[in-house]
Amino acid sequence: MAPVERDEQPLTREIGNRTFFVADVQPLDVDGVRTVEVGTALWLLGFVALLPFYGRLEDSGNEWWLWTCLAGFGLGLFGLEYCRRRRKARADS
Repeated sequence: MAPVERDEQPLTREIGNRTFFVADVQPLDVDGVRTVEVGTALWLLGFVALLPFYGRLEDSGNEWWLWTCLAGFGLGLFGLEYCRRRRKARADS
């Protein structure tokens, strides 16, 4: 699809005493799958990075850091499946 050239002025919105210009651009990550993939991978990376320090975390009372990373990874997997299903449903319609 070739870009459409226009001579129109950008759309403006006035809120209070400020004027905002509305850009006519498409969002980069419409379905959020890539964003959730990266976030889930970072939670897993945090879990793996903290594993060698399990004893030190347990002694200092910060063992919950490890389990928070694991929970973030698990919830990220659910979120990833949700986003993938949503992307498929949008593509089918």
